[in-house]
Amino acid sequence: MIQLKSTREIELMAEGGRILAATVQLLRREVRAGVSTQQLDQIAEEFIRSHAGATPAFKGLYGFPGTLCTSINQEIVHGIPSKKRVLREGDIISIDVGVGFEGYFTDSATTVPVGRVDDVTSRLLEITERSLAAGIAAAVPGNHLGDIGAAVQHVVEDAGFSVVRDLVGHGIGVEFHEEPQVPNYGKPKRGLKLVPGLTLAIEPMVNIGGPATRTMPDKWTIVTVDGSRSAHFEHTVAITDSGNRVLTAA
Repeated sequence: MIQLKSTREIELMAEGGRILAATVQLLRREVRAGVSTQQLDQIAEEFIRSHAGATPAFKGLYGFPGTLCTSINQEIVHGIPSKKRVLREGDIISIDVGVGFEGYFTDSATTVPVGRVDDVTSRLLEITERSLAAGIAAAVPGNHLGDIGAAVQHVVEDAGFSVVRDLVGHGIGVEFHEEPQVPNYGKPKRGLKLVPGLTLAIEPMVNIGGPATRTMPDKWTIVTVDGSRSAHFEHTVAITDSGNRVLTAA
């Protein structure tokens, strides 16, 4: 069931979104060679909990053990933080994090280069972030879910990369995962019509190679089948009478 949010509820989500945006900015500054994903996880949990009423949304969600999903290079999403996973120069790391605040959830992700990366990887990050911006721009009243997906897909495929199709964005708010699903591909004017009160996690996941995925033996980490690198950017967006509002913007 789709849960439309009131103005008051969106304001509460925006408060949590500000905490989440600050968390993401902090983590981007902490990414460097020699840092473990467990260290990043600890930094994030301590920072989120330092804000009254805020909790890490991922910790314990469906049994997930961390505050962050930390996915390196060919890992698309859901990488588990570990002291054994130490970042190296030239890696990229996708950091996905959620915040619970006063009974409402927000979700955001970014992909960060570790030092200098090759030109193709740099282009991957640029295009994935650009595709998120295009998806957000299409998330306005009167458009449809297909307009969001089509906007993302157009940017990605025009650049020669591929959109992950096995994983999608989602509604968010009272529950961390709500209806509707928000694919990163589609056709304009298809699917659910966007109306004020919808709150969506829009999250392109983009591969240098093919779109195929597989799940690792840990039953969490999802990787590219062909071993190509993958990037992930995400914001929580509210559809409003005047257009949209990015609730997790820095």
